[in-house]
Amino acid sequence: MKPTQKSSAFERLLESMTERTTAITTKTCVRAPIGCGKPIIGFKDARSQREYRISGLCQACQDAFFGP
Repeated sequence: MKPTQKSSAFERLLESMTERTTAITTKTCVRAPIGCGKPIIGFKDARSQREYRISGLCQACQDAFFGP
């Protein structure tokens, strides 16, 4: 899976805070304190999978952040 494209400055900021690109390419959630750092098991729908490519948050962390 590939992460969504961002401006290079914004990508550097995200990477320094969360290692988003690394998490997505290794199919894990971004690390704590933003995510849980656990392996990705699956997503409930295509929208959640797209959000993962944007934020790097697994389904459980998306549900906790955005609500059910």
